[in-house]
Amino acid sequence: MLIKVPAITALFWITKVLTTGMGEVFSDFLVKQMNPMIAVLLGGAGLAAAMVLQFSVKRYIAWIYWLVVVMVSIFGTMAADVVHVVIGIPYLVSTAFFAIVLAGVFIVWFAAEKTLSIHSIDTFRRETFYWMTVLGTFALGTASGDMTATTLHLGYFASGILFAVLLVMPAVAYWKFGLNPIFSFWFAYVMTRPVGASFSDWLSKPLGEGGIGWGEGQVSLVMAIIIVALVGYLQITKMDAHHSQAAGHVHAR
Repeated sequence: MLIKVPAITALFWITKVLTTGMGEVFSDFLVKQMNPMIAVLLGGAGLAAAMVLQFSVKRYIAWIYWLVVVMVSIFGTMAADVVHVVIGIPYLVSTAFFAIVLAGVFIVWFAAEKTLSIHSIDTFRRETFYWMTVLGTFALGTASGDMTATTLHLGYFASGILFAVLLVMPAVAYWKFGLNPIFSFWFAYVMTRPVGASFSDWLSKPLGEGGIGWGEGQVSLVMAIIIVALVGYLQITKMDAHHSQAAGHVHAR
C-alpha cells in the first residue's frame, strides 16, 4: 500500500486551518437548523462513510482524504460540544481529558510501530493509528480553543492570535534549533484546530458574543468554496502526492 496521507506543503497547512474553521461553524449551523441529536447522528454517519471510503483506497487521493478531515472537524466539534453542553463537563476538564487521551494514543502507536512519522502511513494499522490521532487532535483543539475564549475570557479573536503564535513556534524551532520534526508536526497539527475554530467563531458569532456577526451559514459557505477550490487544485496537480506515489501514477498512465 502506498502512503495514504499528503506530503506536507504550505497548502496542506492552509487547507487544514480552513477545514477546522469550516467544521466549527458548520457544526454550529447544523445544530441550530435541526434537532441536535439528528445533527450529531448525521455527522457521525458522514464521518463513518468518509472513513470507509478512505480505507478502501490504496493510495492518497486528495478529495477523499480532505473529505475525511472535514467530517472529522464537523463531528469532532459536535462531540466536544456534547461533552460540555449536554454532559456539563467544564472546558478545563475536557481539555485535560482529551490531552491525556491523545497522549495515550501516541504512546500505544509508538509502542506498536516504533514511529509516529506521517511519512510511514502505508499499512492499515498505521493508518488506523493516524486517524485515531487526528480525532484526538480535533477534540483537544476544540476544547482548548473554547476554554481560552470562554473560560479564560480571552475572546475568539485573541484566542486565534494566541494559538496562531503557538502554531508557528514549532516551525521556527524546527528550522532554527533542530526541534524534533515529528514532535513539531503534531504540535502544530493540534494548534491548527483552535486557530481555525477561533477565527471562524469570531467571524460568525454575533457582536454580543464577541464576534463580528457574519453568521454560521455564510462563513461555512465561503470556507467550503475555498476548500473545494484548494482540494480540486491538489487533486488535479497531485503536488502533495509523495514522489514515489506520483511516479507510480505517471508510470501507470
